[in-house]
Amino acid sequence: MPVTELTAKSEKQKKSVVREWFDSILFAVIAAVIIRWLLFSAFVIPTPSMENSLLVGEYLFTSRLHYGTTTPVTPLQIPLSHQTVWGTEIPSYLDWIKLPQFRLPGFSDVKRGDVVVFNLPVEHPDLYQKYSTVLPNLKPHPLDLRSNYIKRCVAIAGDRLEIRDGRVVVNGTASEIPVGMQNEYFVATSTTVNEVNVFRKNGITAFSQYTETYNDTLPENDEPGYIVKTTEANIEKLKSYDFVKRISPVILPKGYKEPYLFPVTDLIDWNKDNYGPVMIPKQGMKISLTPINVALYGEIIQNHEGNDDIVIENQEIKKAGKKLEAYTFGQDYYFMMGDNRHDSADSRYWGFVPKDHIVGKAIFVWMSIDPDPTSFMNKIRWERLFRVIK
Repeated sequence: MPVTELTAKSEKQKKSVVREWFDSILFAVIAAVIIRWLLFSAFVIPTPSMENSLLVGEYLFTSRLHYGTTTPVTPLQIPLSHQTVWGTEIPSYLDWIKLPQFRLPGFSDVKRGDVVVFNLPVEHPDLYQKYSTVLPNLKPHPLDLRSNYIKRCVAIAGDRLEIRDGRVVVNGTASEIPVGMQNEYFVATSTTVNEVNVFRKNGITAFSQYTETYNDTLPENDEPGYIVKTTEANIEKLKSYDFVKRISPVILPKGYKEPYLFPVTDLIDWNKDNYGPVMIPKQGMKISLTPINVALYGEIIQNHEGNDDIVIENQEIKKAGKKLEAYTFGQDYYFMMGDNRHDSADSRYWGFVPKDHIVGKAIFVWMSIDPDPTSFMNKIRWERLFRVIK
């Protein structure tokens, strides 16, 4: 009976401390990669474009399950990185292999009012230079590694969108105003304001003294005051001060053509407060390629629909040298806007978000750190921790 052989097989070599640490780290990385790809991703808010709904310095979780997670397009990348190696400008991926993208089943579609994380469409290799004036430092990246942006979806595929005097109107009905939405206001005052005691005390961090050259849409006068970006609730608080003479919204008038607005064309005279009407492309929707439609939809037809040999010239779209008279869209698109409506580079400036660029739905804030606190004790915004995003 081969007892010695049986004993030898039953004995196990003890793992070294280094091997145990390596196995633990490897397991943790694999688990984190799977969770980050399949379930949830963590993001931080770097800019004020979503204030006052989301503040600079807030950390949030985004659900990839809601809309269905997407399979990687660029498989050759360092795990848990995005675009560059941590703390450097060294690319963290190789685009030698590109796979087709598939979206796994989700339990929800993107809805109006959802706060959505998506890949920035204009980091497409053929678009990033055109939009570098609106969004400085743009660089080309593969679809799944384009910069993550967060905005509120104000119109879905098939909607007719219009902005009238700053109010979003979808399919003829005024949209609900988000609780934390900010606009720009002129606050006329009878005296100089103690900015800390008045503005910051009331949660207003974006303000400046008014000058006649501040905005050519404001009437020139000698009335002293301030330009503030804040919510309607905070405006009501300011009205209670006896030195506040009046408060009026700063709205660009209809017919005033704003530079750098999407689409860049002389055929329209839109601005951020009076925009559209425009139809949001829907899969299967057919349009005539009129000059205005070429201006509105030409870029996505050329760059986000999987078409080859598309050329746009002289307000016409040509495929393989032949002019197209009509086009049927191959996927859904969305119109995204920041809740800080007068300080947000969003779809009004760079266009529609394709469905294949959607990452997930923002769920809740788990940490909120004030980058410019009035004191060390106020560094953490305790009242905003573990807050569900609405």
